[in-house]
Amino acid sequence: MATKKDYYEILGVDRNATQDEIKKAYRKLAVKYHPDKNQGNKEAEEKFKELAEAYAVLSDPEKRRRYDQFGHAGVGGAGQQGFDFTDFDLADALRQFMEEGFGFGFGDIFGSSRSGSRRRRVTRKGSDLQIKLKLTLEEIATGVTKKIKVRKKIACPECNGSGSAKYSKTVMCPVCHGSGEIRQVSRSLFGQFVNVTTCHRCNGEGQVIENPCHSCHGTGLIDGSKTIEVNVPAGVSTGNYITLSGEGNAGVRGGQPGDLIIYIEEAPHQIFQRQGNDILLALPISFPTAALGGTVEVPTLTGKAKLKIAPGTQSGKILRMRGKGIPYLRSAGSGDQLVQVQVYVPTKLNEEERLLLQKLAESENLDPSKSTHKSFFDKFKEAFKI
Repeated sequence: MATKKDYYEILGVDRNATQDEIKKAYRKLAVKYHPDKNQGNKEAEEKFKELAEAYAVLSDPEKRRRYDQFGHAGVGGAGQQGFDFTDFDLADALRQFMEEGFGFGFGDIFGSSRSGSRRRRVTRKGSDLQIKLKLTLEEIATGVTKKIKVRKKIACPECNGSGSAKYSKTVMCPVCHGSGEIRQVSRSLFGQFVNVTTCHRCNGEGQVIENPCHSCHGTGLIDGSKTIEVNVPAGVSTGNYITLSGEGNAGVRGGQPGDLIIYIEEAPHQIFQRQGNDILLALPISFPTAALGGTVEVPTLTGKAKLKIAPGTQSGKILRMRGKGIPYLRSAGSGDQLVQVQVYVPTKLNEEERLLLQKLAESENLDPSKSTHKSFFDKFKEAFKI
């Protein structure tokens, strides 16, 4: 089987092209390879169909998103929610060209010579729904299953989603007479002009319900809700999203349901700050602990852990707890927990504490000006030779 060309390459646009640029590129090339201008040219006909297929995907934001993410696998073949191009033929390509308003100046391409062409199937897929799901850092660190209640359109129980009242039936649309389309034809010195639009009465289906259901008024849909379980993997972040196929609004009269798109939102944390897959914690410790060293208990996203403080630890020093951060979303392992030590200075002292500190202040070891270690200001002076 031949490898399909890239849709952007077919239309000659880059992947960041706007919808207006895509439409202009399609119109220019479609006019060039239109069958009426290239009669009997099979290569031009295939090119015209190829352009129509590319435009059908890239002009639709949802189809374009799937194509950008999954390539041709995301927009081709049965089961891809209305993106099936296996039966996409010349009639479909011509109809798309006309529906975009580019058909003026060409002959009646839907005349008697092609009257038997298959009418494109009307897509009645339900609309997608988008919701935000707020998660704590603890939930993100371990992964979580959430139950959410979603308000959406569901199939009408009175008519089982058919839109028809009991014992009612569908009949041919009296406006389009079953074609699903309305054509307006005009003639001029330059030829025959044809404008084809979807029938407003039947929405392109060619049939209408004789006696609509009184509960849903013929749409087959009513307002409802559903509780859905969402499995969120560990390591997600704000902006990630999860697509649940078929959990969006139900389709009109038995049409395929849309999707539910869940956008992840990270809730602010009281003590942790996230930096990629690492987390930062400010940890206050006493002066004796900083000077003498010791072991302290620190909070983590999954509980508590012991952290060793080396003697002489300076305020502001960052200690690393490996593997205590956020798991990587698409690979094994986790980030780290970074603990920034902050030496606590008391604001209130009793008389005994004040006397002890005054006595300690007399020690040369506690006088920073007599320290054997170079201070920041000493290093600054040396660097600039002040």
